[in-house]
Amino acid sequence: MTASTLRDLSGRTAIVTGASGAFGGATLRVLRHLGAEAVGIDRKPDDGVLACDVTDDAQVCEVLPEAVERLGGRLDRLIHFAGVGPAVDIGTAPGAEVHEALEVNLLGAWRVTAAAMPALLRERGRVVLTASLLAGVSMPFTGAYTVSKRALTAYADTLRAEYGTHIGVTTIHPGYVDTPIHDRSRAVGVSLDGLVPAELVRDTAMTAVRAAAARTAHRDLASTPLGTGALRLARHAPALVDRIVSGRIGRLVATGHFAGADLARGLHRRHGAGTDSPATI
Repeated sequence: MTASTLRDLSGRTAIVTGASGAFGGATLRVLRHLGAEAVGIDRKPDDGVLACDVTDDAQVCEVLPEAVERLGGRLDRLIHFAGVGPAVDIGTAPGAEVHEALEVNLLGAWRVTAAAMPALLRERGRVVLTASLLAGVSMPFTGAYTVSKRALTAYADTLRAEYGTHIGVTTIHPGYVDTPIHDRSRAVGVSLDGLVPAELVRDTAMTAVRAAAARTAHRDLASTPLGTGALRLARHAPALVDRIVSGRIGRLVATGHFAGADLARGLHRRHGAGTDSPATI
């Protein structure tokens, strides 16, 4: 980062959601190191992190004013990292895990932003929303996460359209990063470990810091050069991405990936030679 970027963050105020997690914790530390006053919120309280469940209206309405008060009544930046990543079969009816993903990943960000909006408007501040490359490049069993993150990008676009005259809105798009959010998919045998290029926690944290420090708000930012290419491809050639993903899934099934996972039985049947016949209309 340049010296001018450092000056842009010195004296700024920020709230970070999911601040006890890998991304949020790292971002909180960097913001403070660069001279920003930063407060975190998370289900798990910590030093400088207030206890708050972003799915709970009452908690959000109580904790956000307290966080702003700790920042001296000012709020320049709101950075969202709170998120969950359950593994689901997109062809089954949405259950509790789908509702959880929507409540945390989409409505949690919406709820917290709404509570922070008066303070953000006073300072002509900025919202940084963490989506995902999976919002544009789908992978098996990530449906609840993918749908919630795609919806989050639509929320960001609409927020920008309605409030962009007075606040900045940036969406960041991390790729796969080995953090505890993947523990649930690992537990049921359908993790993305080794299936997509890996990024580092610092890539995402520094992308969020870069978004917060920029003199004018970027619209979208990926965390790496490869991620930037994937984001552009998903935006400009979605049909090509569909073909690439379809071929990738077929190869995974052919090599026995996800074999033994109950959640993947249907996928293997649908792709397996000599099994279920295609449905006719």
